[in-house]
Amino acid sequence: MGYRKDSIWKAVDWWTIGLYLILLVCGWFSVCGASYDYGEPNFLDFGTRAGKQLMWMGCSLCLGFVLLMLEDKFYDTYAYLIYGILLLLLFGTIFNPHEIKGSRSWIVLGPVSLQPAEFAKFATALALAKFMGEYTFSMKRKKHMLSALGIILLPMVLIVLQKETGSALVYLSFFLVLYREGMTGSILFAGICAVVYFIVGVRFSADLMPDETTPWGAFSVWGLIVLLSGLLFYSYAKLHRRFACYILGVSGGVILLAVLFSCYVIPFNVVIVEMVLAAAIVLYLLYLYYRERLANYMYILVFTVGSAVFFYSIDYVFNNVLEAHQKIRIEVLLGITDDPAGAGYNVNQSKIAIGSGGFWGKGFLNGTQTKLKYVPEQDTDFIFCTVGEEQGFFGSALVLLLFTAFILRLMVLSERQTSRFGRVYGYCVLSIFFFHLFINIGMVLGVTPVIGIPLPFFSYGGSSLWGFTILLFVFLRIDAGRDR
Repeated sequence: MGYRKDSIWKAVDWWTIGLYLILLVCGWFSVCGASYDYGEPNFLDFGTRAGKQLMWMGCSLCLGFVLLMLEDKFYDTYAYLIYGILLLLLFGTIFNPHEIKGSRSWIVLGPVSLQPAEFAKFATALALAKFMGEYTFSMKRKKHMLSALGIILLPMVLIVLQKETGSALVYLSFFLVLYREGMTGSILFAGICAVVYFIVGVRFSADLMPDETTPWGAFSVWGLIVLLSGLLFYSYAKLHRRFACYILGVSGGVILLAVLFSCYVIPFNVVIVEMVLAAAIVLYLLYLYYRERLANYMYILVFTVGSAVFFYSIDYVFNNVLEAHQKIRIEVLLGITDDPAGAGYNVNQSKIAIGSGGFWGKGFLNGTQTKLKYVPEQDTDFIFCTVGEEQGFFGSALVLLLFTAFILRLMVLSERQTSRFGRVYGYCVLSIFFFHLFINIGMVLGVTPVIGIPLPFFSYGGSSLWGFTILLFVFLRIDAGRDR
C-alpha cells in the first residue's frame, strides 16, 4: 500500500494525461459550439448539454483518480470476473423495453442513461489481455486462437442483438492486437480481400460490360479471385512457381480472349470462364495436397473457395441481413444511390459545414450551419463538423495532430511493458481509439459508412466519455506498476 501511495504519481505517464486533458477541454468547447442556442450563453448551467458534459468530465476525472488508486494487479486478477459481469449486462440489455433511436443498447436509470457496450470494450480488452498473457499461450495453437476470437466475438454478437451494429464493429479493432501478437498475416489479408469483394461486388453489381451481358461486379471479383490465387500459389508453393506463372499467364490470356469473343462475336457471360478457371485451380491444388501433403496448398484452396462463397453471400447479406437504413447508407456512400434529402443528408450537411469554415474557421460560436442546426447529431456523431466550421482547416488539423500524438504515445507505452498482459491491453486501448478516430472522421467526410460511433473525448455523452476514460486510466495504472 505504501508503494502505491508514494510512487504512483511519479510512475504514472503525465504526457498521456496531459494529452487526455487537452483533448477533453477541446471536446468541451466543441460541445459548447455544437449545442449553443442563441440567447443561452450560460455554458455552466447543468440544464444545458454543455453543462451536463462538464459534469460528466468532472466525474471522469474522479473515475480516473479512483482507477489509479487501485493496485495494478487488481485488473489482472479480476479480468475474467469483470468480463463476465459486462456480458451479463449486455445480455440483459437485449430484453430492455427502452428503445432509443431503434436501439435496445441503453439502460435507463431515472434521468441517467448508460450504454453497457461502451464499458464492455475495456472488459473485453482486459479478458483478452488476461488470456493472451498466460505463459502457455501461443497464437500458433488453433485452440488458443479460437479462444481469443471467442472472447472478441461474444460481446459483438450480444451488441448486434441489441440492434447496435456500429458499436459491435468497433470490436473488429482487436484483430490488430492479434496481428501484433503473432497472428498470421494471411488472416488480415483475407479480411482486406473480403472488404474489396464487398465494395466492388455491391458497387458494380448492376453495371454491364460493353457486351451488355457480363456484370462488371462479378467479372472484377472473379478476376481478382483467379489473380490472387495464382499469386498465393507463387508465394507459398516455391517448388511449383513455374506452374504459378503458367496459371497467371494462361488465365489472363483466356479471360482476355473470352472478353473479346463476347464483345465482338457472340455475347455471353464471361464470368463463367473465370469460374471454370478458378475450379481448375482448386482441382490442381487438391491434387498437389493429396500428393505432397503440404498445408500451404490447403490454405490457398480454402482462400479460393472461401472467396467464392463469400462473394455469393454478399447479395443475401446485403438484401436480407442489413437493415434498410444501413443498406441505403452503404448505397449512398458507394455512389449507387443519390439521396441528399434522406440517407445522405447528414453527410452532405457535414461537408457543407466543414467546407464553409475555410482555413481559419468562422470563430467560436460563429458557425452558421451548426448554429442553425442543419447538421443532425452535430454534438455527438458529427461533432467534428463543428470543429471544421468554427476552427477551420487549421483547427481540424491541430485536433488530428493531438489525436495522432495521443495514439503514438499509447504505442510507446504498450511497447515498453514488461508483461504480455500489459502490452496486449495497451494495444487493445490504442486500437479502439484508432478505430473510433478513423471511422468517425471518415463518416463526417463521407468516406466511411455512417455507423454512429462517437469521437473520443469530443462527442457529447457520459457513457462514451466514461468508457474511454476507463480504458485509458486502467492502462495508465498497469503501466505505472510495470516494473514491480
